[in-house]
Amino acid sequence: MNSSEIRSLQRKAAEIRRLTVEEIAHLGIGHVGGSMSIVEVLVLLYYRHLKIDPRDPALETRDKFVMSKGHAGPALYAVLADKGFFPTAMLQTLNQGGTNLPSHCDMNRTPGIDMTTGSLGQGLSAAVGIALGHRLRKLPGRVFALIGDGDTNEGQTWEAAMSASMFGLGNLVAFTDYNKMQIDGPIDVIMKTDQLVDRWTSFGWFAQQVPGHDFAALDEALQKALAEEKRPSMIIADTIKGKDLPGIEGDYNNHNMPISAEQAEQLVASLRELEEASA
Repeated sequence: MNSSEIRSLQRKAAEIRRLTVEEIAHLGIGHVGGSMSIVEVLVLLYYRHLKIDPRDPALETRDKFVMSKGHAGPALYAVLADKGFFPTAMLQTLNQGGTNLPSHCDMNRTPGIDMTTGSLGQGLSAAVGIALGHRLRKLPGRVFALIGDGDTNEGQTWEAAMSASMFGLGNLVAFTDYNKMQIDGPIDVIMKTDQLVDRWTSFGWFAQQVPGHDFAALDEALQKALAEEKRPSMIIADTIKGKDLPGIEGDYNNHNMPISAEQAEQLVASLRELEEASA
């Protein structure tokens, strides 16, 4: 990945953060922190790697993506709208009556969503089932998943990990949004989750840990994961909750928070500056 490609992705990340803030601000409250921490992973996947077609969201041979931490749906919605799965104006309906953009991802309501999620721990199991289904049906598409700190506290995640390695699902690549904060505080206080590379390796996965906001590092890790043919892969992305939002970044109170019109205006202006700086 050259410097021009990196700048382009950085600019897109700032744009997606801006769209997400505007989306949440229209309602006045939403899952801000966890949406911001995953933006680089989403941008890398959707603008560089995923084989998808917005004109045909149900294409059988497509790659599939499971957002296990479904509360981060607003960031994914911003990406899907920007990619053309639905009009950008639809973002203003987030979590309102009659919307097709609920607070958590819903495959029956939103074009481009491959799995309904929200209850932490279930997303990786779904991704394992989809990846196994791809193999049984000899479909070429890969399956990608994104889990969070909360997912790693759930036993079902580790049952899925055992199953994926047992079946040798080399067509499954997962990311951990390792922002080290949960709704009630730091993970070291709530449920310590450390040595993740060793943990996933012990479950038979090819595991790597990289800076989660560094496109070059993320892309290099993903390329290595895609080269794995017999093991599922886990990329642990060291991230910051609320990334790039002044006064919000790194504060665990940003899990689900109100955003006033005045605050949104300030945040949007700051993100536009980041877009321009990457131009």
